[in-house]
Amino acid sequence: MTNAKKIAFIGVLAVFLITWIKPLWPVEQALHSTLTVLGLAALWWVDRRWRLGAGAFIAICAFIVVHCIAARWLYSNVPYEQWFQALLGWSPNAAFGWERNHFDRLIHFLYGVCFTPALTQLVRHAWPALRLGHAFTLAVMVIMCSSLAYEWFEWGIALLLSPDAAEAYNGQQGDMWDAHADMLLATLGSLLVWPLAHKVASR
Repeated sequence: MTNAKKIAFIGVLAVFLITWIKPLWPVEQALHSTLTVLGLAALWWVDRRWRLGAGAFIAICAFIVVHCIAARWLYSNVPYEQWFQALLGWSPNAAFGWERNHFDRLIHFLYGVCFTPALTQLVRHAWPALRLGHAFTLAVMVIMCSSLAYEWFEWGIALLLSPDAAEAYNGQQGDMWDAHADMLLATLGSLLVWPLAHKVASR
């Protein structure tokens, strides 16, 4: 593992530990954090086996950092409105007319952005003769299918929890189209990252 990758990986671990200082909702955060632990383990294993490019590796680390922050506040309660007002004196909610917390939307969009370069590279590793455009298409399809599977997973978790706990975990915020919007944003993020995926996978 290169120094850049080591720094990124250690940075993720540091953020993960910091977000567990005096947790606000320990049980719900633990549910979200299982994905963090599994994701870090998978990233470590995949990189040791196939050696991801530094950019692709760091992009996934960046996504996990944002996910750690989201998990602490259960997505729906991330106080980005207060952060923007304190730092810039600007209100995103007022500027865009938002009535819900959109941090979960950002996470799903970043999922497509941050994972597509690595997936494209892995497809090229598996099938070296495959054209780059075809490899990218397969990567986008993986993003779409995994987004769907995650929404099914959230639905399954919700069936096992009380209504209040399910709402806290899912962060639907009363939006009946929440799952559809999340999957669409992940797909758009994946498609928009084509120039970066092209650069990383061409190495």
